[in-house]
Amino acid sequence: MQKQHSAKILAALEAHPAFRAAKTVLLYHSLNDEVDTHDFIRKWSNKKQILLPVVVGNELELRLYTASEDMQISSYGIKEPVGEAFTDYDFIDFIVVPGVAFDQKGNRLGRGKGYYDRLLPQIPSAYKAGICFPFQLVEEVPTEPHDIRMDIIITIKENE
Repeated sequence: MQKQHSAKILAALEAHPAFRAAKTVLLYHSLNDEVDTHDFIRKWSNKKQILLPVVVGNELELRLYTASEDMQISSYGIKEPVGEAFTDYDFIDFIVVPGVAFDQKGNRLGRGKGYYDRLLPQIPSAYKAGICFPFQLVEEVPTEPHDIRMDIIITIKENE
């Protein structure tokens, strides 16, 4: 069921005009409890410049995704691209942001390490999309003044 839900959520994502127009997209290599982005990354890597985050200390470093063979397992058990850091944040058009929960106002609850809280303010002009399963869309997410809202939350209806 999770695989089918992921496919529907990602179909809605790729139909979004801002995603269609984007040349450089920051995605994430999903964990088991997140919307599965693995095939989506491979699919779009031939059409767009795909960036993936790599945990370096307390920060996220962005790297270009080239091929699934050019990935290594991190200390968090996440596959991460090897290679040089991508630092030209002005070229990032679209960001797909993971979260534990989202609300209708675009607020996001992460995993508590603050990686995206520190990264997102550095990329203010990029369109930000949170993707989640229906059970992750809640009435209200607790927020703090520094939190960055998503421009859109993409999910599906519970019974789809």
